[in-house]
Amino acid sequence: MSFATLALVAAVGLLGPLLASRPGWNIPVVIGELLGGLLIGISGVRLVDASEPTFTLLASIGFGLSMFVVGSRVPVRDPAVRASLARSALGAALVGVAAAILATLLSAVFGTGHAVLYGVLIASSSAALVLPIVASLKMSGPSVLQLTAQVAIADVVCIVALPLAIDPANALPAGIGVLAIAGSAVVLYFLLRELDKRGLRRRLHQYSERRRFALELRTNLLLLFTLAAVAGFTHVSIMLAGFALGLVVGAIGEPRRLARQLFGITEGFFGPVFFVWLGASINLAHLAANPSMILLGVCLGLAAVVAHLAARAAGLPLLLSVMSAGQLGVPVAAAALGVQLHLLAPGEDAALLLGALVTIAATTVATSLRARATPPGGAVSSAETPGSHPHAKDRATDG
Repeated sequence: MSFATLALVAAVGLLGPLLASRPGWNIPVVIGELLGGLLIGISGVRLVDASEPTFTLLASIGFGLSMFVVGSRVPVRDPAVRASLARSALGAALVGVAAAILATLLSAVFGTGHAVLYGVLIASSSAALVLPIVASLKMSGPSVLQLTAQVAIADVVCIVALPLAIDPANALPAGIGVLAIAGSAVVLYFLLRELDKRGLRRRLHQYSERRRFALELRTNLLLLFTLAAVAGFTHVSIMLAGFALGLVVGAIGEPRRLARQLFGITEGFFGPVFFVWLGASINLAHLAANPSMILLGVCLGLAAVVAHLAARAAGLPLLLSVMSAGQLGVPVAAAALGVQLHLLAPGEDAALLLGALVTIAATTVATSLRARATPPGGAVSSAETPGSHPHAKDRATDG
């Protein structure tokens, strides 16, 4: 991989911010990056080779870092969110039941044999997509807390379940790998918590800031790469390693300086490289040659929206139920794993991403309707208790 190729990847990656800059569209940055990858990859003018080892390695690092950032944003420390866990868990469970039914039907109709995978995809939510939208609209109240907790629960469960669902034939080794990553994360959590109680983390932070050593960033990258090595050894995706470490760091408390550093290297370089690589890996010719996969993608997206309406039975309002259907990380991870492991039918990887786009469109429409129904200044309806969104402060550290 040459510097010319890196420059090209960085250039097409700017399509992400370009499309996302239109305020009313609410398009996630990754959509433009995926489109850029499609343009220069196997489905476009073929200027890059997604199978090139260095490109693949950089993309894998970007995948792990992106999931690290997503995991660190899950609001595991917020008391208000924890207080709404019971109702949120009920909502997520109801969505899971609906997802299982719809996934079984879709698998039977399209004959793919991927009912378990479809179930995980349909039931998933994206904290990386939904929580920033909630923060930007300054939404608040009990139902918003329920939405936040439900999205967090679905994100965690589905990310853990995906390695088992995408390759059921190797579920036992994958299960061992998941347990190894989870066990490592638990040990790491208690270790970091003990260091935090003794004030060692704070002293390290102050020393690093004073000497400009970036020791926290270096340490977290070391931990990420170590967990990634464990994931590789146990044949589990780096996705789980990054997400688990992000949860640990978020549970302990991520310093603002570290958050800015991670945001910079992830969103500024490694994240775009991953999404451009993923777009470059997808062969739309397979999708065109298999029109049924286009229909599958649309059906997956619509099924996700319908399944998430089941949360209405747990008291989640209609528009927030539709917003909770927004998907990004899990379908992207499924497509990436499917490409790497050759587990999907021709065109099925693109179908998974098409389904995610349908849910993003539904979330965008629901968000716009919610914004119009919310008075200026972020006030909420009388049915909800006013208050500031718990993650507005966290989002302020991202730039």
